[in-house]
Amino acid sequence: MAKQDPLLGKANTDTYLGFDFGTKKIGAAVGQTTTGTASPLQTIRSINQNPDWKIISKLIQEWRPAGLVVGISKQHDGADNLVTPRMLKFCRQLEGRYQLPVYQQDETLSTFEAKQMLFDEVKINATKLWEVQDQLAAQLILQTWLNDHAKEDR
Repeated sequence: MAKQDPLLGKANTDTYLGFDFGTKKIGAAVGQTTTGTASPLQTIRSINQNPDWKIISKLIQEWRPAGLVVGISKQHDGADNLVTPRMLKFCRQLEGRYQLPVYQQDETLSTFEAKQMLFDEVKINATKLWEVQDQLAAQLILQTWLNDHAKEDR
């Protein structure tokens, strides 16, 4: 069971929040191990390239997750991208602030896949795409983690 801040209440042991970190915005999603599904939540705009901790704190208070999943991007050869160190710092900050386990999930091509889904299935305009692509990428990251987690439990 996840350690939890007493002010936040008891953790939902099957609920996880997923994040698609970017320097301008962060996509957020929620998922449950019970159902094995993830859903997009919102896109959080960064403040001067820093996470908006007030909004992230509200999400954590609302959902009381057992853990957090953060997408980590790497180059095709496994080397870090320019943003990888910032993603890892975000993981450390989440862990330190909320005392929750933070799981790293390979997010290679998740934003690309989210854009493809939106263009192919919804025919969305560019402004709306900018607003929702990161939360859909967060959903894909969290869904991949949930799928992998379910395989481990079998």
